[in-house]
Amino acid sequence: MHPAYSVIFFTTASGAGLGLLAWLGLGNALELLPKSQWFGFFGVGLAVVLLSAGLMSSTFHLGRPERAWRAFSQWRSSWLSREGVSAVLTYIPTGVLGIGWGIMGITDGAVAVAGVVAAVLAVITIYTTGMIYASLPTIRAWYQPLVPIVYIALGLASGAVLLTLLLAIFEGVPSWAVWLSVAAIAAGFVLKSLYWSTVAGEKRTYTVGAATGLGRFGKVRPLDPPHTMANFVMREMGYEVARKHAEKLRGLVHLLLFVVPAALLLATLVVGSPLTLPLVLLALGSTVVGLVTERWLFFAEAEHVSMLYYGKEAV
Repeated sequence: MHPAYSVIFFTTASGAGLGLLAWLGLGNALELLPKSQWFGFFGVGLAVVLLSAGLMSSTFHLGRPERAWRAFSQWRSSWLSREGVSAVLTYIPTGVLGIGWGIMGITDGAVAVAGVVAAVLAVITIYTTGMIYASLPTIRAWYQPLVPIVYIALGLASGAVLLTLLLAIFEGVPSWAVWLSVAAIAAGFVLKSLYWSTVAGEKRTYTVGAATGLGRFGKVRPLDPPHTMANFVMREMGYEVARKHAEKLRGLVHLLLFVVPAALLLATLVVGSPLTLPLVLLALGSTVVGLVTERWLFFAEAEHVSMLYYGKEAV
């Protein structure tokens, strides 16, 4: 599949924003976070900005973005619609949390409850995003139960790193925040590795013979190409990344998204406070590059079943 940069930005930015929101809501309810109004204002504000920017960018690849609002009416059958509905619902308790914490300086009572509700809705929204792809049987690499789980894990991991950065700026990084981020990163590493292993180990059951119904007669191959020149389907569905490049990029994802951020965050437990903020900033930068690379690979490695009619023997 051809990676749409607007969708890459959408899934990474909104995932990080929702992950940050989840940790803010839970951390506030558990009284682990600063009571400062400025911390609440910038923390919830950053989560909302990332979520909103991601949602807006998701319309850029649409032919008629002004009609995107109509997707909300299909929530009974469409995961895209469910994602939009859940994202809008998330804004309601998030607004209560942001106004109560960041403007009025209230962190308990109804504000704390709103934070927990926002955290739950944030995770649900990330899940619906993953299910947009996991519900498509035409793309074997996406039609996997691990896809939404990986989306949630990476959203929470990037959100935890963002939370650690906010703590480093406003109050200092407590050890629990570092271990939370490292644990979230480790969970993402395990789940993403398991996903890649699962996809690689599956048999390519979609074949030209099965698609045409002629497989019982022997090996099937087209006599002529379907088109004399490249078309939209070939450009969008037939995008390929060479296996050798994919393996290098997977190694880069392992390094930048998991190993480097975890090592830098653990280093903050050893070094003095003057180096804490630079180390966390480097960890966040590495996380962003690794996450964008991972999401680009997620789309670039996907093979659409329609390519069976354009020369692929199996997908």
